[in-house]
Amino acid sequence: MLCVAVSAWALSDSQRDEVTSRIQPAGKVCLQGDSSCGAATASAGGGEKSGKEVYEGSCQGCHAVGAGNAPKFGDAAAWSDRIAQGKDTLYTHAIEGLNNVGMMPAKGLCMSCSDDEIKAAVDYMVENSQ
Repeated sequence: MLCVAVSAWALSDSQRDEVTSRIQPAGKVCLQGDSSCGAATASAGGGEKSGKEVYEGSCQGCHAVGAGNAPKFGDAAAWSDRIAQGKDTLYTHAIEGLNNVGMMPAKGLCMSCSDDEIKAAVDYMVENSQ
């Protein structure tokens, strides 16, 4: 046992630093508002996502093929009754979800998206589906 203690004591500062860096955790969990982790995670993405980016990242999985009764992107007939309900209704359904007709999960499962980003995605889909 003494041999192990002596060998650890005999390490140089650079060797000790190397060992310390190798035994560090692989990652770190930072919660929103925790300033001890460096920059805020929201700023790491480069700012707010466009409607097209949100659509391509979260919405197209269902809206490109009509999964779960989702109106297909670009299908004016499928969107017409929904558009007639007004954008506020579309926004509410997209943000809160809609489960009585098919399956529209809240925020299309993009929980990192802000309400404004979801609204931009709705606007993008509506603009391209009229």
